[in-house]
Amino acid sequence: MRIAVLGSKKSWYVSDLRRAAADRHTLFQVDYRELHSHVVADKVTLLADGEDLSTLDTLLIRTMPPGSLEQVVFRMNALAQLEAAGVRVVNSPRAIEIAVDKYLATAKLQQAGLLVPTTITCQTVEQGMEAFHTLNQDVVFKPVFGSEGRGITRVTDEAIALRTCKALVQIGAVLYLQEFIPHEGYDIRLLVIGERVFGMRRRHPHDWRTNISRGAIAEILEVTETWKEMACLAAEAVSSSIAGVDLLPGQDGKLYTLEVNAVPGWQALAQVTGTDIAACLLDFLQK
Repeated sequence: MRIAVLGSKKSWYVSDLRRAAADRHTLFQVDYRELHSHVVADKVTLLADGEDLSTLDTLLIRTMPPGSLEQVVFRMNALAQLEAAGVRVVNSPRAIEIAVDKYLATAKLQQAGLLVPTTITCQTVEQGMEAFHTLNQDVVFKPVFGSEGRGITRVTDEAIALRTCKALVQIGAVLYLQEFIPHEGYDIRLLVIGERVFGMRRRHPHDWRTNISRGAIAEILEVTETWKEMACLAAEAVSSSIAGVDLLPGQDGKLYTLEVNAVPGWQALAQVTGTDIAACLLDFLQK
């Protein structure tokens, strides 16, 4: 197969995929900034780094970098045009759009029947403070667009909540507040690749956030059939064939679905499980 990986040249994941591809596939990297499109009389062509991407078998999206509204809209539209031209784009542009938007993804998860933390999304300081009190004055502010725990803040103080709401509104941000779920210091990360599901426990002894990038410890975990079903349902809810699904066992005995990542990493998961995740991913793309 001819596979292009849309991601950074310095990415560990691009290197790992090249290793796994070896001589079986032609795999090369392209950058979002290099995407450009030609609309002519008979067709639309998407190019990057001198390559006509319409000749690919698969375009694998490995990142979604920040950009202006115009840049993001152009990138998504260009990828959608490529998909319409018959190239397999994984995950699809629609899946990326849903998963990157915490508000929309949370709504999709809830509509799929999964338990999510009570969430209030609003746009004014007054609404934000009302939400803070509705959620028992223990909330997690999250950026609607964000990953790896960046920009996430737990707030239990009314004065700090007010300052947070004012600061976010001032920069034009949407206020996204979730109830804080008391837990035992770990969550469950499940990686869905088609019908296969891999898992690990992420434990952090010093922080309520359990992201590996923030120092959490990856631990081996046997994936139960229930967790597998939940992960596949969550991935389907956001239209992703490859997804990182975060489940949080609360101290109340309930299992919450927190988020779905449509460009999930697997470095820690590969290490803790001893599985060649990159090879599994390429096997899936070959089907």
